[in-house]
Amino acid sequence: MDSASPIVDVGSAAEAVSAADDDSAPPPLHQIESLCMRCGENGITRLLLTRIPHFREIVLMAFECPHCNERNNEVQFAGELQPRGCCYTLKVPVGDQEMLNRQVVKSESASIKIPELDFEIPPEAQRGTLSTVEGILVRAADELQALQDERKKVDPHTAEALDHFLLKLKSCAVGDAPFTFILDDPAGNSFIENPFAPALDPSLIIKFYERTPEQTASLGFLVDSSSREPASQSGTQEVPEEREHVPAGVNGAPHGSVGATACHRAIAQGNTEEFANTLFRYSAPEEVMTFPSTCGACAARCETRMFVTKIPYFQDVIVMASSCDACGYRNSELKAGGEVPVKGKRIIVRVQSKEDLNRDVIKSDNASVKIPEIDLELTSGTLGGLVTTVEGLITKISDNLDRVHGFEFGDSIEGWKKSKWQDFKSRLNKLLSIEEPWTLVVDDGLARSFVSPITDAIEDDRQLIFEEYKRSWEQDEELGLNDIDTSSADAYYDSKTAS
Repeated sequence: MDSASPIVDVGSAAEAVSAADDDSAPPPLHQIESLCMRCGENGITRLLLTRIPHFREIVLMAFECPHCNERNNEVQFAGELQPRGCCYTLKVPVGDQEMLNRQVVKSESASIKIPELDFEIPPEAQRGTLSTVEGILVRAADELQALQDERKKVDPHTAEALDHFLLKLKSCAVGDAPFTFILDDPAGNSFIENPFAPALDPSLIIKFYERTPEQTASLGFLVDSSSREPASQSGTQEVPEEREHVPAGVNGAPHGSVGATACHRAIAQGNTEEFANTLFRYSAPEEVMTFPSTCGACAARCETRMFVTKIPYFQDVIVMASSCDACGYRNSELKAGGEVPVKGKRIIVRVQSKEDLNRDVIKSDNASVKIPEIDLELTSGTLGGLVTTVEGLITKISDNLDRVHGFEFGDSIEGWKKSKWQDFKSRLNKLLSIEEPWTLVVDDGLARSFVSPITDAIEDDRQLIFEEYKRSWEQDEELGLNDIDTSSADAYYDSKTAS
């Protein structure tokens, strides 16, 4: 690729890239004069703004100084912030070189931990990189080794301790010692390769989580919570007696009023129209509540509407929808209401016709999905919560697998890996044509997922099976149920009942 003439500022490079809207054209490579931090002379930084197919938009940056031969490179993500953070835990055994060669995408907000060594690489230590497990450990060892000569003169005791630590770190990097590689990214833009995809990797555990306010603030997506809208000039609005139970700052509206109409419109403007049609097929909201919130995309103040409704054969659900007038961001979310069920639920659907593809599906955040016929299994938390159909769920799975694993298929990919992935994609797409019957299994430890029947009475649907099971201690621990103590609340309600 021919490089362009040097550009004096980053803004010009960004404008040049924005002007190139033709996706078929190769991405432009730009050069910017920048200061070398080692010798103080001017070097050249090359910028390549490009997209990894089915993965992310990224910025590749490489700096080179012709005066002192200093070089470094960096990867930054130019795409969107993911809805949730991610945490990858990889168990690396002794002498497994293939495990050490796994590709790792580390964003600039991700941290890496090795519990066996009590070692952590903070986000600022290694910025965005595309490397391997071995490459990240070797780079960490090299950076720690860089100042050892000076450190031995100033603090020999610390330098000696660091030498012992470097021996352990290097033994892990070459596979002489087992260790656990933990990649934690609040932005959700990091990734560890799964060579067994789309099947589960027995050595890799993936968890998705909601960001804490502190993590959101570190990503720059939090506004001052103390800021409030200015009070109305007409004074404080009185709360009617029948609405006194509504918290301050939250508006309520009875069914059929403007609030319910606004919620219908907000839901319909959410992720898809399918979301709205599915929900209101069952029942309309009896009461809509509106409260102030913050946009997750631009941090501007917006409104979130919420109501509780009942889905037949299922349970009460809480529907929340928000839209931002400032940037146009829209989001719809579904949460199960009511108490935590005593048992988990497994839903088995035998898909035999096009009619089965139109079944409504409510998948909670904690549900896993399996399709035995194609050896597909998605762990708990993958895709998050969804309100869709069977067809929509398969499409979502296909798009998500393309996005996550698509970057692996470059020019250097081995032939058998590419053919394996293409064969799986072909089998996944055939599910929607119903060439052969197949089985969808939704397993939810909290019993908060649902698949609708295609008959008037759910007991008449022979292709739909609901199985309840007792959760194991490990499942309760993962869901956080083992730490819940309701003894005080139980004692209170027992006393109220007795009186």
